[in-house]
Amino acid sequence: MSKLPARRTATLTLAAAAALTLALVTSASANGPAAGTPALVAARAAAPAPSVSGSPESAFTRIADFYGAYIDAVYDGDGPTAERLRSFYLSDRLQAELKKWEEANHADGVLRAQNVPLGWKVASTGSGTGRTDATVTLTWASGTTKVYVQADLATRKIVSIRD
Repeated sequence: MSKLPARRTATLTLAAAAALTLALVTSASANGPAAGTPALVAARAAAPAPSVSGSPESAFTRIADFYGAYIDAVYDGDGPTAERLRSFYLSDRLQAELKKWEEANHADGVLRAQNVPLGWKVASTGSGTGRTDATVTLTWASGTTKVYVQADLATRKIVSIRD
């Protein structure tokens, strides 16, 4: 690979910076008069970046973790991973209940559907009597459905899924 003289490299760097600046100014102008205003630029910079957090000690976090990972596995067609997730996150009793529900309904008992949602959201609906409750909203092309989930606070296992 040939090496450019230092002066030539500096000239190319300055030319690239000028072209980038021109592209940014042109883009701001093309997007309308307010697109590049300082207030709008500051508002975009202040918008929080998406984040996810949780705790391995939280039964609620376990519900959210399970639904996120399970939907990913089903979406990817990875049946063995979906089964391992069920085994890890769901109580033995719930796993048996889901098998019966699935045989009767010919659908996935966790999702209460035959297909995979486009998105999901888990919201806490409180805790009491040794359990934590959550509502899982599943987003489909045609709308949303809700699944009501309960986890045991001591074991952090999901013990109930109802629609």
